[in-house]
Amino acid sequence: MTVVADYSLSDRHVLVTGAGTGIGAAIAVACAKAGARVSLTGRRLDPLAALQTSLGDARTHVVADFDVTDEDKVRAGVESARSLFGPIDVVVNNAGEAPSAPFAKTDLATWNRVLAVNLTGTFLVTREVVSDMIAKRAGRVINVASTAGLTGYAYVSAYVAAKHAVIGLTRSLALEFARAGITVNAVCPGYTETPLFERAVDNIVAKTKRSRDDARATLATSNPQGRLVTPDEVAQAVLWLASAGANSITGQAIAVAGGEVMVG
Repeated sequence: MTVVADYSLSDRHVLVTGAGTGIGAAIAVACAKAGARVSLTGRRLDPLAALQTSLGDARTHVVADFDVTDEDKVRAGVESARSLFGPIDVVVNNAGEAPSAPFAKTDLATWNRVLAVNLTGTFLVTREVVSDMIAKRAGRVINVASTAGLTGYAYVSAYVAAKHAVIGLTRSLALEFARAGITVNAVCPGYTETPLFERAVDNIVAKTKRSRDDARATLATSNPQGRLVTPDEVAQAVLWLASAGANSITGQAIAVAGGEVMVG
């Protein structure tokens, strides 16, 4: 018997945070192509509007000035999304920041900002949308964490701490909502070809005076496949978790990293 995977998200409303570029944009594209109505959220209008133009107005809705660290803006943005596309079936918490600095030079403002965007933002957005899922007794919460949530890296201690906490939150909510028809999972990309990665390269170049090619190659060596992950590869993992075929998958932190981190 041949089993064909069904990744259709027809008639589903997916809300993606940090949807303007990189992994978030790839996830939004994959979900829209799978038939979902997609709310594109982020702080900057221009990249969101450009993505909407490429996907079509009928299938997407832009919610700009969506600061995941601001409770009022999250609430207003979610209400805007609901007003057009109805209750939210799938939320993808993708918004994040990853500044680097030696631990001894990491100031409190940086620490608080990194935890606010990566962790508190996940909390605020999930809390705002989960009532829709509880009412329908069905839903998906998918958190874009990082291999930094599964292991340690030097010079990004705040980011590592935040992403470990996101995975802890994922596992806790998976248990809390297990009987409500809601699955909660995390995907954990390794170094991925995104603007966030390019900023990491810029930082290495500025601090070490090495070439960009050398800096990129050094980061890519952490992946046993010897390459960078692509945003589309992360998006496909998210699409699977959002699909009916992943009904029994919950509380998991799935590494998309070419074998860099083994979870088990």
